[in-house]
Amino acid sequence: MIKPPSEQPKRTPAAFAFEEDVPAQAAAEIRHVQRKPGSFSDDIVLTADEDDPFLNPEKDVPAVPVAIPRKRGTSFAKIAAAAFGMLFSLAFGLWTDSLIRDLFTRADWLGYTALAALAIGILAVIAIVVRETAGMMRLAAVQAIKAEAEDALVETKPAKARALVKRLEGMLSGKPETAKGRATLEAAENDIIDAPHLIALAERELLAPLDRQARALIVNASKRVSIVTAVSPRAIVDLLYVLYEAARLVRAMAELYGGRPGTLGMIRLMRDVLAHLAVTGSIAVGDSLVQQVLGHGLASKLSARLGEGVINGLMTARIGIAAMDLCRPLAFRALKRPGIGDFIGDLTPSMGSRDKNS
Repeated sequence: MIKPPSEQPKRTPAAFAFEEDVPAQAAAEIRHVQRKPGSFSDDIVLTADEDDPFLNPEKDVPAVPVAIPRKRGTSFAKIAAAAFGMLFSLAFGLWTDSLIRDLFTRADWLGYTALAALAIGILAVIAIVVRETAGMMRLAAVQAIKAEAEDALVETKPAKARALVKRLEGMLSGKPETAKGRATLEAAENDIIDAPHLIALAERELLAPLDRQARALIVNASKRVSIVTAVSPRAIVDLLYVLYEAARLVRAMAELYGGRPGTLGMIRLMRDVLAHLAVTGSIAVGDSLVQQVLGHGLASKLSARLGEGVINGLMTARIGIAAMDLCRPLAFRALKRPGIGDFIGDLTPSMGSRDKNS
C-alpha cells in the first residue's frame, strides 16, 4: 500500500561525487590531502579609521605649505637698474632744461608755464615716492613683528614680548574689530604672564576677529572665481579674472592686517605669493584634491564646466591662504591655520552636508 506524500519519511540531503573523468587513485589522493592552514597577517595591513580617506575625506586634502617672504639682497640686476635709472634721470633733466630755455627764448609766458608744470610734476612724484615708501615700511613692520615674535618666544623674561604686543596694538589700533582684544590685553597688563602665553593671548584677542574676516574674503573671492569661470565662454577670460581676483584678494588681505601697501608693495606681495606657489607646486591643484572634489559623486551631478569652476575657486583659496601667511603679523600658533579642506564645503555645499551627515 502506497502511503500519501505527507506520511512518507523525509529523505535527508546527500552529496554525490562524480569522478568519471578522474582516476580512482588520483581521486583518493585528492580526498586525503589536507591543506595546511596559512597566515596572512604579514601581507594584509588594516587602515585605521582616522586614516581612512572614505571615513575622513579631509585626509585626502594636502596641507598647503606656509608662505615665507623671500630674502632680499643686492643683485646685479638691481645695480644695473639703478645705473640706467640714474642715466635716464640725467638725460631727462638735460632735455627739460633745454626745452625750458627754448620756450623762454620764444616767449616768457611759455617758459613760466613750463616751469609751473615741472614744479607740479615734481611735487606729484614726491607724493608718490612718500606714499610708496610708507607702504613698503608698513609691510616691513609686519614682517619685523613676525620675526621678533619668534625671538621673543624663547626669551625667559616677558619684557620683549610686552613691547612686541604694544607695537602690535599700535598697528591694529585703527581696526574696530580689535577694540575688545585691546581692552583685554590692557586689563592683563599688570599680570605676570610669560612670553609664549602673552603672545598667544595677543594672537587670540587681536588676530582672531581679523582671521574670521580673512576667511570671509577668501570664501567670497573663491566663489566669484568659481561662478565666473564656470559660465565664461573663453579661457582668456578665466585667466584674466583669476588674476584680477588674486590681486584684489592680496591687497584686501594686506589692508586687513595693517599693511596697506602701495603699488610697489603690492607688486612685491604678488611676487612673493606667486613665488611661493611656484616653488611649492601649489599653482595647480594636485591630483588628490581633484579626487577629493570630483571623486565623491560630484562629477555625476555637475557638468565638466562647473567642476572646472570649483577647481579654479580652490586655486584662488590657496592664493588667499598664502597671502594670509605673508600679511599676518604673527604666525599661526594659538589659532588653527586654515587649509583647503576648510573651503571645500563652501564651494561644494553638497559635499559639506554629506560629510556632516556621515
